[in-house]
Amino acid sequence: MPIYRLSNQLVFPASELAEPGGLLAVGGDLSPRRLLLAYSLGIFPWFCDDEPPLWWSPDPRCVIFPEEIRISRSLAKCLRQGRFRVSCDTAFAAVLDGCAQSRRGQPGTWITAAMRAAYLRLFRMGYAHSLECWRGDELAGGLYGVVLGRCFFGESMFHRAPDASKVALATLARKMAEWGWPLIDCQLPNPHLLSLGAVEIPRVEFLRRLEQGGVLPGRIPPPGFLPEGAFSREPAD
Repeated sequence: MPIYRLSNQLVFPASELAEPGGLLAVGGDLSPRRLLLAYSLGIFPWFCDDEPPLWWSPDPRCVIFPEEIRISRSLAKCLRQGRFRVSCDTAFAAVLDGCAQSRRGQPGTWITAAMRAAYLRLFRMGYAHSLECWRGDELAGGLYGVVLGRCFFGESMFHRAPDASKVALATLARKMAEWGWPLIDCQLPNPHLLSLGAVEIPRVEFLRRLEQGGVLPGRIPPPGFLPEGAFSREPAD
């Protein structure tokens, strides 16, 4: 399969033209309009600092259906005891930076300075959101992503305390299930996500579910939102 080189025109090739590994296109920019168009088409950027923007549409796609998230006994106990205070959109830049810190055994980060600036713009526009887990005044973990329609396109998560990122994801999934939001996009599978109930579905089904969730290809809706205060909860003493 050829890899398509993007021009200044806001156009992406059809997702089914991606190579077997999911790589669809190279080039273009990280402007809000291009990023939002990409998400509406089931495409996301992922590249390193020394590379041009790379755009992906893997088949199958890893997702979590909010009502099917898997809560282990230990995580249920953590949630029940309220070990962390969970908030929404109170420390978006700090969550970005936490996610950008190098993982053990993984040099560098894909959240480059350009990516950081791009998602901060989406946050200011009301499309990108974060969930934060606090232990006192310390940011213990969190996640961030993009909301279009009734779907959450997860980008990254991190933790500095055991279970902090799991609590953020479980809180998001439980709230989305309450609201009737159908899908958390996890992009690519890993053992951590699979242990939390993530599954892989065919790309054609993923795109169909996006439309069912109000994400219409190529049509950018008004900024998505997570209700203010929806996740706020004081930890138990």
